[in-house]
This record gives sequence, C-alpha cells and structure tokens, in this order.
Amino acid sequence: MSVEITFETHSTSVDNEAGIASGWGDPALSAAGREQAAQLGERRRHDGIQAVFCSDLLRARETAEIAFGGRVAIAADPRMRECDYGTMAGSPAARVAAERPRRVGVRFPEGESLRGVANRVREFLGDVARDCDGKRILLIGHNATFMSLEHLLGGRALEEVAAAEFVWQPGWRYALEVR
Repeated sequence: MSVEITFETHSTSVDNEAGIASGWGDPALSAAGREQAAQLGERRRHDGIQAVFCSDLLRARETAEIAFGGRVAIAADPRMRECDYGTMAGSPAARVAAERPRRVGVRFPEGESLRGVANRVREFLGDVARDCDGKRILLIGHNATFMSLEHLLGGRALEEVAAAEFVWQPGWRYALEVR
C-alpha cells in the first residue's frame, strides 16, 4: 500500500513580507497569509484529505487551522519545522538562501544542517507510513520541509534541491510506499 501526500508551504508570514528568514522563530501569518490559507482550504476542499499534519510553528499551525479547522483532524509535529538557522535566524532571507548549498552537511552556526532536517522528516515519514497506510493526507511545512520531501520522496539529491531556487506552486504530490 501507500500514503498519498500533498505538501503545501505555510501561507505568507509577517517575516516573509519583511524578507526575513525566520528559521525556528515564530511569526504569525500576515493579513495576506490568512487570505491565502483560506484559499488553500477552498482549493483542497474536495481532495478527500483524511488528515493534516503541520509544523508546530505558529505560521504553519495558523495555515492549517484557517484552511482545515473543524473539517479535518490536524496534528502539529516539531519534526516538520523549518531548518534551525541558529545565529542566522532573523537574517535577510536572500542571505540565508545563498548559504543553503553550503549547509547540506554542515550546520548553520549554532543551528542545524539541511541533512539534519531531512533526517527528522525521514523519522516523521516513518510514523506516517505506520499510521496512515492507504490514506490521503496533507502536510503543511516550510522550505526545508519541501527540500527534504523532494530528496526523500522525489528522488532528488539534497545538494541539488538546496542549490535550486524555490518556486512556489499550489502543492506538490508524493507517494509514500509502505513496506
């Protein structure tokens, strides 16, 4: 069997609008982000989503609650968090993005590496495989969550994903094979 996964990034936060890389910081959604979350709920209303899992950071939880609250069970999990940028958290997003290719196997100062993120997402996916076999689920996370999924389920090298410019789209689909 397998788990059908749709991944969506959290909606726009106040830090996103300011061009700041939040990392494990916990900014709220902006007004535009709240509207985007409502649109996400409408876009996915008829997709047969049986469960929603999101990062435990506020911007992802708000996205999930606005989009799916009261309709689908929502579970927040810290393994879905953005990369811990350490002392670079709060830096300009462009600076952090330029640093990512060098941080696949090397931790951000006082933070974590992108491989570390992929390892915690791998652990999360193991629990999903065990608990959600045969289901259709939606994940709401961050750029580093996306990179991890592209690596773990999309078959792309983590170095390739880290070096590529992120281009938003309305969701990515993956199949998680259950053994």
